[in-house]
Amino acid sequence: MYQFQCHCGAVRGKIEGSGAHNHLICYCTDCQAFARYLGKASDLLDVQGGTEIVQLAQPRLHFLQGEDRLAAVRLSQKGLIRWYTACCKTPIGNTLPNPKVSVIGLVHACLNPSRINEDFGTRVAAVNTATAVGEPKPKPSGLLGVMARSLSIFLADLISGRYRKSPLFNDSGAPRVEPEILTPEALARLKETTESVL
Repeated sequence: MYQFQCHCGAVRGKIEGSGAHNHLICYCTDCQAFARYLGKASDLLDVQGGTEIVQLAQPRLHFLQGEDRLAAVRLSQKGLIRWYTACCKTPIGNTLPNPKVSVIGLVHACLNPSRINEDFGTRVAAVNTATAVGEPKPKPSGLLGVMARSLSIFLADLISGRYRKSPLFNDSGAPRVEPEILTPEALARLKETTESVL
């Protein structure tokens, strides 16, 4: 069992069970924009704009306190739902808006940094490296494995119906928090600075 929590400690939870997971660094401009939206780019991004993420099944997450402090944003009408805490703007993770796709990408900021490699492995994939900041770009690695494991999580939870136990979506399949949807102009402003030095 692993723990997760926000920076101020108002939101706490645990990750139960075992199963397929991914450990990766994503260099996409949307992850960079999300960090800037929260005002935490220097805390969340590495020197080339990467976000460390652990992907696993949503039903493994259980909130112990502070669930009422969850907030969410979508960078566009069709974007991922990006969950964070309203109390201290700690990112929790990213999900697709379809609750049947039960994978969540937990952002490293809510995990114990001293245990993340021990708990989730030192084999770290690098994805979306073309939009990393600076030169030379990181070499892409592990994408096929990431896709295969994500698919296995999705299919296992879909076939079993376990996806319905996600703490982030209600019984009707709607997100428990109505996400803010950014305007194209607001997103463009966030992305204007994604190629600057972090």
